[in-house]
Amino acid sequence: MSNPTHSHKASPSHEHGHKHGHRHAAGHEAAHASDADLAQTLNLDARLLGSYLTDATTWAAELVGRSPETIIDVGAGSGVGTLALARQFPDARITALDKSADMLAMTLAAATDNDLAGRVDSLQADLDEPWPASASADLLWASSSLHEVVAPERLLADMYAALTPGGLLVVLEMDGLPSFLPESMPGESAVPSGLEVRLHEILAGKGWNHFPEWAPVMESVGFSVERRAFPTSYIPTTREGSQDLAAQYARHFLQRIHQALADTASPADVAALELLLGGGPESLERRGDLEVRGHRTGWAARKP
Repeated sequence: MSNPTHSHKASPSHEHGHKHGHRHAAGHEAAHASDADLAQTLNLDARLLGSYLTDATTWAAELVGRSPETIIDVGAGSGVGTLALARQFPDARITALDKSADMLAMTLAAATDNDLAGRVDSLQADLDEPWPASASADLLWASSSLHEVVAPERLLADMYAALTPGGLLVVLEMDGLPSFLPESMPGESAVPSGLEVRLHEILAGKGWNHFPEWAPVMESVGFSVERRAFPTSYIPTTREGSQDLAAQYARHFLQRIHQALADTASPADVAALELLLGGGPESLERRGDLEVRGHRTGWAARKP
């Protein structure tokens, strides 16, 4: 989600990552995360940058043309999108579809906690397998899941067939990774300016968060497509817990980056990461300059 000028997009011929988890992911690093760790990342992302969910579901409501009766959250993860859809469309029945039984259990538990259990169902399915025959809908929602499958063209064709006439598919992708640090650090800081930009560039080379421009692929199976950007940010305030929440998300994400790049990034950048993750004056919890920044792109694909 970082600076959109550092977008990690690939061409339509890109060879897609094979995580097979079909869960809303904060990048390719989620491939090696446990369901619990991934759920924590997703929930923190939703708490701090979740305004994109309101914006994107409102966009879907404007475009769908009629109040949908059935919605499928394709790759529901921990259910943050499922709940957003349930709130935006109070008369719809929502099905959370995911490969992970644990993630589906988290989604149903979250629906119960939010008094939405009567409107949310679950369906365990592998998106690398044929689309479930019973899964038809007026609205399909796929957030950070489409780029995870082996054959997205086949899946898009299956989803086209699963939509009712005039139905809508909304696809969301992070077009960068989350950023937390100021773009320019003060001269006395032991953490150098541009640290996240350099780390994100290395991660892009490793295939994190790669996805193609989906519009041509969608159009090839029969959809008409609109595109929209969803920038989001979270600036901690003096409210109790605000700084702590930003630091928690930054620590959770930068720890994964440290694990992935400890042997790849420059020694100076690894040392800077360790200062941020340590307990000294440069630690995330003791900084007063954190700002969580994100950016997503959405495609709304309509079936005639």
